[in-house]
Amino acid sequence: MPFNTIINKIMLRRIPQIENFMRNPIDVQHKVFQTLIESAKDTVWGKYYDYKSVKNENIFAERIPVNTYENLLPFFERILKGEQNVLWNTDIKWFSKSSGTTSARSKFIPVSKESLEECHYKGGKDMLALYCNNHPDTQIFNGASLALGGSPQTDNSISNMFLGDVSAIIIDNLPFWAEWYRVPKKEIALLPEWEDKLNKMIQSVSHENVASLSGVPSWMMVLLKGIMDYTKRPIKEVWPNLEVYFHGGVSFKPYYKQYQQILDEGVNYMETYNASEGFFGLQDRTDSSSMLLLLDYGIYYEFIPFDELDKPNPKTINLADTELHKNYAMLISTNGGLWRYMIGDTISFTEKNPYRFKITGRTKNFINVCGEEVIVNNSDKAMSIAARATNALIKDYTGAPYYDKENGKRMHQWIVEFSQEPDSMEKFTEIFDESLRNVNSDYDAKRYKNLVLQKPIVIPAKENTFYNWLKAKGKLGGQHKIPRLSNDRKFIEDLLKEL
Repeated sequence: MPFNTIINKIMLRRIPQIENFMRNPIDVQHKVFQTLIESAKDTVWGKYYDYKSVKNENIFAERIPVNTYENLLPFFERILKGEQNVLWNTDIKWFSKSSGTTSARSKFIPVSKESLEECHYKGGKDMLALYCNNHPDTQIFNGASLALGGSPQTDNSISNMFLGDVSAIIIDNLPFWAEWYRVPKKEIALLPEWEDKLNKMIQSVSHENVASLSGVPSWMMVLLKGIMDYTKRPIKEVWPNLEVYFHGGVSFKPYYKQYQQILDEGVNYMETYNASEGFFGLQDRTDSSSMLLLLDYGIYYEFIPFDELDKPNPKTINLADTELHKNYAMLISTNGGLWRYMIGDTISFTEKNPYRFKITGRTKNFINVCGEEVIVNNSDKAMSIAARATNALIKDYTGAPYYDKENGKRMHQWIVEFSQEPDSMEKFTEIFDESLRNVNSDYDAKRYKNLVLQKPIVIPAKENTFYNWLKAKGKLGGQHKIPRLSNDRKFIEDLLKEL
């Protein structure tokens, strides 16, 4: 039996288990909750909050506070110093570096053996299982998988602990058979310096038979353009058997048209939602951009309504009580020892049978100075519409509020880097404004007759503005990304200096 057929059949064995949590989401989540509480009852954390007496989800929600990174940092620091059984009952050997861009200080999230194997690895396998299920004639296992990941980080003050992007942790611990199938080889994939790694990757993978890609769209585009420059050939000639691009980390909307131009028309796309804290969602259907919430991954989910976020004791609800098309901040308790942890992402459910959702933004990435409540999902849609209408290609963008002190008027200011300039910047700005009004009624109300908000200002950025800013901050590669929206001007003022 051909190798591709064998691997395909192995992957499809997982489908009945996925269908089980799709049919029985609340029961599966309850079992996950019970397992987490039982596992952590004798940890430092579990003893403090008396997990032995936590009999159900309601008691858990009443007793355990909502936590941020700063709340749990003292416990993380104890683990980094070598103490175990603090938040989780098995040894922590890895810390995943968070991909945030606005914070100067790196954040590190503990990764247990259980979270690595039962969450992160399972997500990768389920990605392939769902893809194979949707594409019965796939030939991806006849070629190599190109994974564009992050790097380890050296810290001489911490011994016996691996620090780095979660993708680097995954690559460093892959079984031998998976390493054989993946490119580039580990010695290149884990190089610490991004530009050195990029150059070596380009030289290495240009001669491989690559069938699938996975990585953050902004950085994958840099790699693909580098390969075309190096080989002097289009990607469809370099990799004629390329079949699918698994993407995540940022919205694909602003990049889709560019990928259509670079990749063959027959290439498929599949969105993933994984982060330092866990693997949360996969696009399980080809006819919908919504993602399936992954429920048997050792993660218990709770949700905070968006309008509760600023309150000192926000209201939380469980999965069963969520409503469609409402914005929620995601709260997770995991088999890595994160307890009622607010990861910073907001989502909106598009279906509840099974639970499917879309990422709408970040809890700290929005613009709301006049009650307009603009979120990333809004700006991504509006940017895409304006780009299509003006034949533009958007490479990166960011937005923030702007206050004109001379006339007292308020507006939004946007910096957009184009890989292909629009036919008319004035037309692009007008369509972007119109589209933002169409997708956000609050913004539309504030824009009415320019009474509260004026027409936005869109500033085109010179080539590599965002890349150079990230490089100056030591944030190239991996899952580092530009914050799309900010409710203050700290980031955009810094970026304006690059123009």
